[in-house]
Amino acid sequence: MIPRMSQHNMKPSGPLPANIWKGIPMKMEMKKMKRLKFPMWIRLSGGRWGTENGPTSMLTCTCYFFMLAYSKCFSPVLFFFLIQPGFSFRKLWAFTGPGFLMSIAYLDPGNIESDLQSGALAGFKLLWVLLISTILGLLLQRLAVRLSVVTGLHLAEVCNHNYSKVPRILLWLMVELAIIGSDMQEVIGSAIAIHLLSNKTIPLYGGVLITITDTIVFLFLDKYGLRKLEAFFGFLITTMAITFGYQYVTVKPNQLEVVKGMFYPNCAGCGPAQLEQAVGIVGAVIMPHNIYLHSALVKSRKINRLNVSEVKEANMYFFIEAIIALFLSFLINVFVVSVFAESFFNKSDAQLHEVCVKANSPFANVFDNSTDKLQVDIYKGGIALGCYFGSAALYIWAVGILAAGQSSTMTGTYAGQFVMEGFLNIKWTRFARTVLTRSIAIVPTLAVATFQDVEHLTGMNDFLNVLQSMQLPFALIPILSFTSEKALMKDFVNNLFWKIGGGFVIVFVCAINLYFVVVYVHKLQQLSLFVLAILLIILYMIFIVYLTWQCLIMLGVQWLNCFGTVIHEDESIVSTEMSPDHNE
Repeated sequence: MIPRMSQHNMKPSGPLPANIWKGIPMKMEMKKMKRLKFPMWIRLSGGRWGTENGPTSMLTCTCYFFMLAYSKCFSPVLFFFLIQPGFSFRKLWAFTGPGFLMSIAYLDPGNIESDLQSGALAGFKLLWVLLISTILGLLLQRLAVRLSVVTGLHLAEVCNHNYSKVPRILLWLMVELAIIGSDMQEVIGSAIAIHLLSNKTIPLYGGVLITITDTIVFLFLDKYGLRKLEAFFGFLITTMAITFGYQYVTVKPNQLEVVKGMFYPNCAGCGPAQLEQAVGIVGAVIMPHNIYLHSALVKSRKINRLNVSEVKEANMYFFIEAIIALFLSFLINVFVVSVFAESFFNKSDAQLHEVCVKANSPFANVFDNSTDKLQVDIYKGGIALGCYFGSAALYIWAVGILAAGQSSTMTGTYAGQFVMEGFLNIKWTRFARTVLTRSIAIVPTLAVATFQDVEHLTGMNDFLNVLQSMQLPFALIPILSFTSEKALMKDFVNNLFWKIGGGFVIVFVCAINLYFVVVYVHKLQQLSLFVLAILLIILYMIFIVYLTWQCLIMLGVQWLNCFGTVIHEDESIVSTEMSPDHNE
């Protein structure tokens, strides 16, 4: 359970070294700090970046040591905030936690597969799409945080207050679909990783069944509080950074091409396949349930909402934390894209088959002798790395995928509990919630793993990315609507820039979804499935039109408010204290 915390009540519950909590390197002379090579912006601050009111968990320590390692990259990004009057690393520590837990969703197996396919199919040319998607995700997470910080209610709770019963239930169902899809990706990624680590000894269906145990581990850790759980997921993030970073160092991608691909928006020679992959990157990175999750997680910090300066300060520190967290997730995603761009771009199946045969790989038969361009997934990707760079690369890749898969468990479980309680006012224990989600996720995955081959199993990841992308409007439209509502946000209501920019993002995402739907429906072979898909698309678009109508009213188009369905100034639901629902 998420504890109620404030910057005045942040002492550790575990027997960690005292100097971690009393300030590293607060009592060091400046010479010692310089000798230990602490970044300049920490030395200039007098080392006051941790005190007895310090980090909330082991996850905080892990993430900030990463921040130190990449300080030269962080300094330009954070410079604006660091020079603000009254900025305090002590307070930044106090607000650290929710953003890093949120960033886990940017590293699930669906994202990793999208990354490697991007590299193998388009080389470094789509890195700028990954960068823009991450920035868009950051801006959307900022809106989610502001809504919760200002109102004291997370997104699902605000939806419950403002939508009528039918739209509210439909919204809940759409978000639940996204959560189940995310959990299925966790099951697929973990099953494939276990299959590779066991050298095919454990079959795929066995790996799927083993994923039941991670539910038990999760519930065991959750029993001992959020800090233990944060420490576990801090370990998983560290594992992903090390394993995928190892692949990056081993392959040695062309650094100039990496930078060019990141900052030069161009895709010369790209065709429909590359376009579809670019669209897939957006769908994989920006996940709807993650917006609901982040808005709920920030409620774990106690804020006096009657004090405008304190609310403004909380928004700033949460935004800084989100920048750091998403930078780290972006870095790991870049590792994966670059490795496959450097090693497997423009390669054919025949070339991979020949290399695997020479390496005496037991997986050589995965690649045939065709001259078709290489089509990779998280399964074939690991095998290809093993053939080119040795078996160690294969096993290290599998460990990274396993960590990515396990990390998705927390995201889905917490998000599921928050949206169920928020939309329906139904309070389930995390045990019941986890059992329900995992049961729904395992049944279809187990069926495919048992009766089909691994290609069909990994192919489910593509479908699940499409499914989650299609749920995005059901998070984006409500978050833009409510953060643009003066009665809710008061002095923190969206300005014109955010309203126009948010509207553009929604139109952009809906256009992407429409493209996904056209591509997917075009591939359907059966008439009955085609007709069913068309009917679902019509219902889908009707619901989006309804939400858009509500959104336009909140954006100020009052002549559309024919039925008086939108809240007014005297109906504000802003809370001056934290809702205790998730913090007891």
